[in-house]
Amino acid sequence: MDIFKLGQNILDLLEMVFGFWNSQVSLVFSLLGQSPVNFKNGGPWAVIVGIEPIFVAVGSSLVVLFFVIGFCSESVDVKEEMRFEVILRMLMRVGIAEWLVANNVTIMKAIFTSVGNLVGLLTSGTIPTLTIDSTQADIIKNLDFGPSLVMLILAALLSIIVIICGFFLIYTVYFRFLKILIIVPMGAIACATLSGNRTISHTAVTYFKYFLSVVLEAVTIALAIIICNAFINSGLPTFTGSYADWAQTLIYLCEMTFTIAMTVGSVKGAQNLTSRALGL
Repeated sequence: MDIFKLGQNILDLLEMVFGFWNSQVSLVFSLLGQSPVNFKNGGPWAVIVGIEPIFVAVGSSLVVLFFVIGFCSESVDVKEEMRFEVILRMLMRVGIAEWLVANNVTIMKAIFTSVGNLVGLLTSGTIPTLTIDSTQADIIKNLDFGPSLVMLILAALLSIIVIICGFFLIYTVYFRFLKILIIVPMGAIACATLSGNRTISHTAVTYFKYFLSVVLEAVTIALAIIICNAFINSGLPTFTGSYADWAQTLIYLCEMTFTIAMTVGSVKGAQNLTSRALGL
C-alpha cells in the first residue's frame, strides 16, 4: 500500500532541508563579498564613522608621545645622536605614523573591496549548491516500509543537524563583521605606535596582522564551503560498491551530514587557519 511508502516523504524532507542549506550558503557568499562599509545598508559603518574622529584625535596626540618614548629609549648620547640622517629618519617616522593615523580607514576600505572582489572571483558568479544524487533519490523513492522507516529517522536527524549548521554558518559570518567593525577604530591608536622605536611599533605590526587575518577569513570561508560541497557532490566512496542499495543510501546521507558538519567546523576555524597559513 502507498501509505507504507515513505520514500517520497523522505525525499521531500531532504530536498527541503538541502534547500535551506543552499539558501544559507547563498546568503553567506553574498555577505562575504560585501564590504563592511555596505553591511546592513551601511548602518553599523555609520556608527564607526561617527566614532573614528575621536580615535584619530587620540592617535594624533599619541604619535608625539610614542616618538618621545622611542627617542629617549634609543638615545644614549643626545649630542651624538643628533646627526642629519638620524633626524631625517625620525621625522619620516613621525610623518608616516601621522599619515597612517589620519588615513588608516581609507586603506582598510581598499582592503575590504579587494577581498570582496577576490571572493567574487572564487565563486565566478556560480554559487555551489547541495543536491541529492539522482541514483540515490530513486533508491529512496522505492524503499520498502522497514528500510524507509530507518531512513526517515536518519533524515529527521540529518535535518536537525543541517538546520543547526546553517545557523552556525550565518552566526560565524555575522561575528566576522562584528570583529572588523570593532577593531577598525583602534587602527588609529595602533598606527600611532609606528612613531616610536621597534619595541613600541610592534603593536602596529600585531594589529595589522590580526586585521588581515580577520578580513582574509572571508576567502578561507569561501574556499571551505566550495571544497566541502565538492566532497558531497562527488558521490559515494568506492568501498560501498558491494553494499545493498539502501545501505549505500544510508552511508551517502551519513557522509553528507558529516561533510556539512565539517564545513561548519572549517568555517568557524577559518581565522586561525588563515593566520597559520599566512604567518599572521
